[in-house]
Amino acid sequence: FSCHLFSHVPFLPSSLMSGLSAMDTRASGRLGVLTITYYLWTTFIAVIVGIVLVLIIHPGTGSEKDGHHASSGPVMTSADALLDLIRNMIPSNLIEATFQQYRTDLVPIVQSANVKESQANYVYVMPDYHNPSLGHPVFLEITPAPDIKYKMVPSTSKGMNVLGIVIFSATMGLLLGKMGERGAPLVNVCQCINECVMKIINAAMWYFPFGIVFLVAGKILDMHDPAHLGEKLGMYFITVLSGLFVHGLILLPLFYYFFTRKNPFPYIRGLLQALVIALATSSSSATLPITMKCLLENCGVDRQIARFVLPVGATINMDGTALYEAVAAIFIAQVNEYDLDFGQLVTISITATAASIGAAGIPQAGLVTMVIVLTSVGLPPADISLIVAIDWVLDRFRTMINVLGDALAAGIMAHICKKDFEKAAAAAAAKAAKAANATSTDTASADTAPANNGGGPQRVRMRRIISICSGYMNPLKTSQENVCLFLNHNIEY
Repeated sequence: FSCHLFSHVPFLPSSLMSGLSAMDTRASGRLGVLTITYYLWTTFIAVIVGIVLVLIIHPGTGSEKDGHHASSGPVMTSADALLDLIRNMIPSNLIEATFQQYRTDLVPIVQSANVKESQANYVYVMPDYHNPSLGHPVFLEITPAPDIKYKMVPSTSKGMNVLGIVIFSATMGLLLGKMGERGAPLVNVCQCINECVMKIINAAMWYFPFGIVFLVAGKILDMHDPAHLGEKLGMYFITVLSGLFVHGLILLPLFYYFFTRKNPFPYIRGLLQALVIALATSSSSATLPITMKCLLENCGVDRQIARFVLPVGATINMDGTALYEAVAAIFIAQVNEYDLDFGQLVTISITATAASIGAAGIPQAGLVTMVIVLTSVGLPPADISLIVAIDWVLDRFRTMINVLGDALAAGIMAHICKKDFEKAAAAAAAKAAKAANATSTDTASADTAPANNGGGPQRVRMRRIISICSGYMNPLKTSQENVCLFLNHNIEY
């Protein structure tokens, strides 16, 4: 897993820059529009599938919250979360973007509390809302709680700023393509880096099956009382898996067949290696080099298209995450016996689609963006702790759907944009042939020019001047004396 994570940093920029620089401007523009439109469409469809299933199954009916569950805490608004997404699109420091992201943090400020002397020995424990995996916060409300206000301050969180690096790399790739020969050295460097990373990944694949066993075994051993979790969250677990199955194995293959008129399952069979690694690592970013390898070697996707579609998809196409967030939000509403009207369901569908775009391709990133979905319909963000216990399992399955959606999108775009790239390649070949013909014509005219009479091209005149000058050059004299000798003869041409 660490090997795939460290290879992701050089692989993502080099893949995008080398891929976009080799594309024709018109072809790349159409490919970009079609890719982003398709990604947004499939993500929205995934959200609709999740909403329909959770409303039919009602997994939250009969589930109860723990009695010590927190009732209040700091809430980050949806606007703040979306603004963080926009800030991450343009990182202030490209080096920092490789290991951290911008995040608005809520810092508690404790105001002075009026406590009597008889209560001086009692304490008040402030809960930690930033780490829901620790369980429910504990209150000691013996002393009257002090007045706590939360101030928003700029902060950072660990994790690669994938969105910012993708935008920078895509911009650099397009500009390098327009620079032509001047940008060729940097393009060659990117291609070499990309090929080296692929060789590293190929070597790592030999020992990766052993790593998969230990990754999954460690998570299973960390579980406490699986029977209780299954009884409490079993229907929620089944609902999410059912939605992922419908979207990943029915709808996405249907979309592939509709656009390409090809059987999608042989194509999916070539992606099994990438899907297994996605299941083990629960990170679409770490799986990106393996997915690229499968597309190029097993599925026959054009290298230029794969280098653009896959990195963009690993950043903004999170079908499984969007479906999961919609199901989780409605599940929490059902647990709280909170009835959602049609307008709130529409709000959940829109915010889940938008929040999934900002979810980084790292394990359990969906828990962070869940705040946007919950606050959009007035649900308490602290209730995320209800689903944390089994999130690590669901995260692996939704990562598989994310990777599958990216790979199928690459196959669809390769089929749709095939003619565009063929036309661009033919135009480039014709332009190169025309330039070669022009060069050969100039050479032929220069060779035949001395046989013509006066008034020929300038190159012919220069050759005649040189031949005349050579007739008056005396090797025993200096260059200055030879020039004077030539001028004294008053040779006019």
